[in-house]
Amino acid sequence: METRSRIDILSLFLYFAIAIIGIASVYSATYEDGSMTLLDGRSGKQIMWFGVSLFVGIIIFFLNANFFEVFSWYFYVPLMLLLVVVLFIGADINGARSWIKIGSFSIQPSEFAKYGAAFAVSSVLSSIDFSFNKRMDVLKLFAVIAFPAILIVIQGDTGSALVFASFILVFYREGLTPLLLVLGIVAIFIFVLTLVIGFSYFAITALVLFLVFTAFTYTNKKMLIPSLSILAVVVLFSLSVQFLFNNVLQKHQQKRIQVTLNLIEDNQGAGYNVNQSKIAIGSGGFAGKGFLNGSHTKGNFIPEQTTDFIFCTIGEEGGWLLSSLTITLFMLFILRLLYLASRAKKKFKRIFILSLASIFFFHLLVNVGMTIGLMPVIGIPLPLISYGGSSILAFGIFIFTALKMDASRDEDLTSES
Repeated sequence: METRSRIDILSLFLYFAIAIIGIASVYSATYEDGSMTLLDGRSGKQIMWFGVSLFVGIIIFFLNANFFEVFSWYFYVPLMLLLVVVLFIGADINGARSWIKIGSFSIQPSEFAKYGAAFAVSSVLSSIDFSFNKRMDVLKLFAVIAFPAILIVIQGDTGSALVFASFILVFYREGLTPLLLVLGIVAIFIFVLTLVIGFSYFAITALVLFLVFTAFTYTNKKMLIPSLSILAVVVLFSLSVQFLFNNVLQKHQQKRIQVTLNLIEDNQGAGYNVNQSKIAIGSGGFAGKGFLNGSHTKGNFIPEQTTDFIFCTIGEEGGWLLSSLTITLFMLFILRLLYLASRAKKKFKRIFILSLASIFFFHLLVNVGMTIGLMPVIGIPLPLISYGGSSILAFGIFIFTALKMDASRDEDLTSES
C-alpha cells in the first residue's frame, strides 16, 4: 500500500518565523555601525548554525521511519558519555565546565543531552511491559533523566540541569500519578517559604497547623501517626533547605534567587541584569523604539544580551506588540507539537514529540520569566532566538526529528495509542 511522507507545513513556518526573529534580534543586539551586515559577527554565525540545522534536517528526512526508535539508546549512551568526558577536558566558561572546544568552535554537550534523554524516555515508556505500578520501571525512568541532570550539576550548570524536570510533564501525560506533581509543587513552596521566613518560623508555623489539624481530628486516632509522619518529613525537608541552598548552588545563583524573592536588593550586582532588562522592556512601550534604535541595547547596559537576555532586545525595540507576537508564535508552536503528538500512531513517537513540547515550554517560561524578574537568572536560552550554536543546532535536530516522525505516521501500520 502506498503511503505519504509529508512534513507539517505549519510547524515549519512557525520554526522559520521564530528563527527570523532570533537572527534579527541578535543582529540588533550586536549592531555597531552602518558597515555591519547581517552576515557579520554573531548574527552571521547564527545564520550559519541555522544552515547547518537545515542540512542535518534534510538528512533526517531521508532516514527510515523507524530508525530513531531502533537506535534510540545509541543516541542516549554516547551523549551521556560526552557529559562525563566534558568533566575532564571541558573548558571553564563563566564558572561552568560545560564546553568542549574544537578549534575556534565550542560545543555544549548538555544541549544535546536533552535530545538523547528524549529518546531514552520514549523507549522506556513505550516498552510493552512498562507500568507506573512497577517500582523498578519508575526508578529506571527517573534514572534516565536524573543521570544527565546530576552530571550537568557537577559541571556547574544548574540551570541546564533543571530543564530535565520538564520530562515530568510527559510522565504525567503517560500515566504518572498526579500525587508526585503535587508533592513537587509543595516541595518548591516549602523551599521558597523557608528561604523567605527562615527555618525557625517555618517549623513553628508547621507545628501550629499540625496542632490545629489534630484538634479537629482528635477523635480519629488513625490519623495521628500519618499526620506526625508528614510533619516530620516537612520539617526535615525545610531543615535541609539551607544546606542545599548553601552547598549545591553557586554563590551567584544564591544571590540571584535572593534578588528574585526580594530578600536582598543588589541592582549593581546580582540583580543588575534583571534590573536593566526590566528597564529596557518597559522603555519599549506599546510599539517599541524601532529596529536598531534600542538605547539600552546600543548602550550595552545588559550583559549576555544576545544569549540569556535576548528577549529584552525584542521588548525594547518591538515593544508589547513584538513581545506578544513572539510569545504567541512560541505558544502556537508548542500547541502544534501537542497536536502532532496526539495524531502519532506509535507511542514512541508520541512521547518523543511530547518531550520536545515540554522542553520548549520550560525554556520559554523560565527565560521570559527571568528577563522580567519573575524567575531567578539560571542561564537558560530562549530556543531558536538566543545566540549559541549548540542550542540552535540541538533544537533544530530535535525539531526536524519530531517532524520526520510525524511525516512518517502513515507508514506506521499499527497504532499503539
